[in-house]
Amino acid sequence: MTAFAPFLFGVLAILVAAYLRLRLLPWSVATAVVIVGAGWLCGSGVLATVVPLALLALVAVPLNLAGFRRNHLSAPLLAIFQKVTPKLSDTEQIALDAGTVGFEGELFSGKPDWRKLLAQPKPELSVEEQAFLDGPVERLCAMTNDWQITHELADLSPEIWDFLKKEKFFGMIIPKKYGGLEFSALAQSAVLQKLMGASASLSSTVGVPNSLGPGELLLHYGTPEQRDYYLPRLADGREIPCFALTGPYAGSDATSIPDYGIVCKGEWNGANVIGVRLTFDKRYITLAPVATLFGLAFRMHDPEHLLGDVEDIGITLALLPHDTKGLEYGRRHFPLNAAFQNGPVRGKDVFVPLSQLIGGEKMAGQGWRMLVECLSVGRGITLPSNAAGGVKAGAIATGAYARIRKQFGIAIGRFEGIEEALARIGGHAYAISALSKASAAAVDRGEKPAVPSAIAKYHATELGRDVAKDVMDVHGGKGVQLGPSNYAGRSWQTSPIAITVEGANIMTRSLMIFGQGAIRCHPYVLKEMQAAAITDHATALRAFDRVLFQHVGFGISNAARSFVLGLTHARIGRAPGDAATRRYYRKLNRYSAALALVADTSMLVLGGKLKFKEKISARLGDVLSYLYIAASMLKRYEDQGQPVTDQPLLAWAFHECVWRMQMALDGVLRNFPLRPVAWLLRALVFPLGRREVPPSDRLGRRVAALLTAPNEARDRLTEWAYLTPSARNTVGRLCALLPDVIAAEPVERKFLKAAKAGELAGYDYAAQLADAEAKGVIDAAERTLLERVRAASFEFISVDDFDSADLGAGKRRDDHPRPWRDAA
Repeated sequence: MTAFAPFLFGVLAILVAAYLRLRLLPWSVATAVVIVGAGWLCGSGVLATVVPLALLALVAVPLNLAGFRRNHLSAPLLAIFQKVTPKLSDTEQIALDAGTVGFEGELFSGKPDWRKLLAQPKPELSVEEQAFLDGPVERLCAMTNDWQITHELADLSPEIWDFLKKEKFFGMIIPKKYGGLEFSALAQSAVLQKLMGASASLSSTVGVPNSLGPGELLLHYGTPEQRDYYLPRLADGREIPCFALTGPYAGSDATSIPDYGIVCKGEWNGANVIGVRLTFDKRYITLAPVATLFGLAFRMHDPEHLLGDVEDIGITLALLPHDTKGLEYGRRHFPLNAAFQNGPVRGKDVFVPLSQLIGGEKMAGQGWRMLVECLSVGRGITLPSNAAGGVKAGAIATGAYARIRKQFGIAIGRFEGIEEALARIGGHAYAISALSKASAAAVDRGEKPAVPSAIAKYHATELGRDVAKDVMDVHGGKGVQLGPSNYAGRSWQTSPIAITVEGANIMTRSLMIFGQGAIRCHPYVLKEMQAAAITDHATALRAFDRVLFQHVGFGISNAARSFVLGLTHARIGRAPGDAATRRYYRKLNRYSAALALVADTSMLVLGGKLKFKEKISARLGDVLSYLYIAASMLKRYEDQGQPVTDQPLLAWAFHECVWRMQMALDGVLRNFPLRPVAWLLRALVFPLGRREVPPSDRLGRRVAALLTAPNEARDRLTEWAYLTPSARNTVGRLCALLPDVIAAEPVERKFLKAAKAGELAGYDYAAQLADAEAKGVIDAAERTLLERVRAASFEFISVDDFDSADLGAGKRRDDHPRPWRDAA
């Protein structure tokens, strides 16, 4: 055995150096020292020491000689790389250049620096923003009747439209110098979450003008004249904006829009000017039926070369006032019974001058870049915020209902089947809440979070749909019967809308998350592509050589880290956190290394074909997503002061994330096309097999208990939810009753025990209560408590019923006044 000691210790030294990510020269020297030391200590003899030293030198010396390495190793590899690397299309290049890389880059590194995450400032509302949330937002929620909106008007009431304009809800992103509120992304998120508790139609109506649309585009690219004229009008609601991108032949493939504009001369405000004659057919455009200002994406052509030598100028964005001749709008789609305004926009030979192009003539052809640079912001705020608001309302309402609703003499929340659903609701609500806040915080730090916004949009809406399903299952018939008292049915009914809009979720998962993240977040791939694209060979070779061998070391390190952390089940390594969370950070270290290893190998082996392996790409995207969600939850936990009472929620959501990461990686390896490579990766990623499990029943019971009783963790979970117990807020009244229900439970147990024993006379509840008081089973105050709780609970276990005539099509009318038309 002593004869092999230098070799074995040398291998161990290489493994440790790779795990610690030592640079090439220190690694070479350290390994040599270990080999010599092992040979001397173990008395292995000269030959046993020289052989591993020679093998080390055979590898290390050429690598450490920069000139030799560059000319004999990097040069041929550069030639191969330039030949096999697929050229990025202009569309892909623009998408890559549009965003920035935040902490998701650390998660892709295989060795996250958690100090960067924990050093990020805690997201907090300003005094002004909190006052708006407590004032105008609270008043708006109180005046909202969602049943009237969705069933009777199919629209917001005129009073609500007026209030939205008066209080500048459409101007949250617009700077104060233009008359807007100039709120942070966090404040926008808080407002939308609270409004979502009152009405999804209301939240969507407010969200769209503050997301992708004319306001956002004008802020970044508008000419001074455009900003000075339009932004004040958008801020105070004189203009209602929409943005028309999607059409019958171009949905997800937005760069292939067939809508076109021909540069020509035409008449505008009595003058003959150069402009664009537009022909377009758009659909699914939110706010289009009531809009007064239309943003439009089209492909611009200049066949007469009035602007220059280029004929196909490219995708361009324009502003069309509602009274533009030939503009057709006003008809509505009917998206799954939702009442927010949505409809088609059409036009044929619609002329607008070049001054109506967003940014003017100089921004002609820059439309796709403009869109993708703004999409990453809007996608990360509106839909994740709406999802967070919806699941918070669902979580608190379902927890209270499960405590109030009794069957077989006990609250249904005590049944294990209901507990299981409540655990999913609570855990997913915790995850979505953290994810939404992380996305808003990234925007407020000045990032353009292209990859995180795709993660947030996809997973917040998907988990939100799962929560809506569980909410419906717990409520049973109460959730099925629509009516003014049903707070669950519309969320379930409309949940596919969020799944579909702003990039359909199937496309987002299959193409966008890993498709962008693999290049944007990887520390070396994009640099290698940029180096290979340099035209000067000597410069390209130097740049490529430097990055290539950093990449090689990166890959070896991730293989070592994945294997070691898998072998120890992530029980070693430095990590932040308290006693409850330190293990969580170590688990994320492990799966970060595994993701980096498998992603690197997939890109190396499959090359450009990986783009078409959508299932593998989607699963790798899932791993990156759950790493990001878990990191967001840990940041939320730290920001809130590591509250002990929140640990069951964090633990359930974290274990769910880690289990899903494991299954996603397993799915990649089971379906990897080159089986020997898959076997090797499995040995490195799962050296002891799969060991992660879903959250336990015991943990789920603790989460369910938090949702079914007032406590600090429940309050933190439902931050920014609309819970005022007003006449129109059923959820608020339901939650207000919960303390009395809990106080009545021990009295109810005494009463039910006597009733089951046959000690009480009477056939109905009232008679039995009277007899229980008379016989001393309960006293007068306890009887009063049970009567009050019984009467109050009846509202929340009841369902609505109608005369048949009240359910006819005539009750949904669309002929009420539209004051925004007159205002326009």
